[in-house]
Amino acid sequence: MKSVLLIDGSSLFKDFLHDKFSTEQVTLEYASNREAYTKMLSVMPDLIIIELQDNQISEIDSLLEKKHRDPNARKIPVFMTGPSLDRLIISRFVEFGVVKFFTKPIKFEVFFESLGKVLATPFFMDSTPCILDLHLNGSIIFVEIAQGLNREKLMLLKYRLSEIITKYRINVPKVILMLTNLELSFVDGSNLELLLNNITAGGKVANKFVKILSFDEFVKQLVKGHPEYHGMTVSQNLQYVISSLMNQDADFATNDFIYDNILNADRPTDDTALGFSAPRNSSIEESNAPKKIAIIDDDVVIRKLLENTFSQSSFETALYANATDFINAVNDGKEYDLLILDLYLPDMDGITVLNSLKHKNYNAPILVYSKAAAKEFVVQCLTLGAKAYLVKPQKPDVIKAKALEIINSSR
Repeated sequence: MKSVLLIDGSSLFKDFLHDKFSTEQVTLEYASNREAYTKMLSVMPDLIIIELQDNQISEIDSLLEKKHRDPNARKIPVFMTGPSLDRLIISRFVEFGVVKFFTKPIKFEVFFESLGKVLATPFFMDSTPCILDLHLNGSIIFVEIAQGLNREKLMLLKYRLSEIITKYRINVPKVILMLTNLELSFVDGSNLELLLNNITAGGKVANKFVKILSFDEFVKQLVKGHPEYHGMTVSQNLQYVISSLMNQDADFATNDFIYDNILNADRPTDDTALGFSAPRNSSIEESNAPKKIAIIDDDVVIRKLLENTFSQSSFETALYANATDFINAVNDGKEYDLLILDLYLPDMDGITVLNSLKHKNYNAPILVYSKAAAKEFVVQCLTLGAKAYLVKPQKPDVIKAKALEIINSSR
């Protein structure tokens, strides 16, 4: 049986790898940096994985140098994951036997493909396209899933939820599961069950505090038909979902809460977050292809301003002065990494565009940028799948920062 030694692994990373390796008949050993060298010699693993923190570079460098001097340990390959590092630091790690460096968030398709080659043990990876976005506002954890249900991501969700609950000391965690862009059928039943089971795994999230926002009849019927999901609620109405979780009186301003806390609040960041995305080519340094952004706005000044703003950061932009031209482009197969959409367009309003995209199952993330400031508009756009809402006018840097946040969270 193949064995892997994980050094300084976070609990999230460790638990996820343990579950994944157990299904592939691979043994996972653990060690802190202090005991790593002794453990390495006693186990003699087939692979070493090091989860690097910013303040550990010198300690890990010493460990790798010591390993390199030992004839018994020198040939053991090393994978490393951590924050983005200077090329010179990575080059030094390579000299000491690091064959792969994975910048966080880890691209697990690449990670497990590389792992399988080193261990000569192919790892099964669900290739279902899936976008999973998870963020915290107050005591409510929002889990948004689009495109499809990917089993690897659903497995990771269990640990990610547990980590957030523990880190932010949430006594009564509440989850809103947003599936508004998904259309499911009975063939998705086992994956949907895996999703719901992982949300409540460990008993930290009670069923009555799981609210599901979905337009899909299959989701409603599956939750209704399973006794183990008793207490969970499926609804098409975001206001109702928020109100039922907040447990407030009739005077509670749900729209104000959504406007102030969901769309405009800063989300807690987490540098241990793990992610999935499409594989990329290089092993040590991986570069992204230019991101494509569609700007749908009838104001020529806004279009040109945003075009100039994003072109300075090597983004590709497509400009549309009306909704019809954009919808036609979508029908012709055009795909984008982000849509920036105005609500006031000459041929149709932005709400109609959002509805059309939802029915087409078009899953590019959407940033609404409009003069419409009414909270009802904001709530409606969010319910229809918009990731964020900015009220005109904003400085170009603000728009670009929000766009980057959305693109990075949707990878």
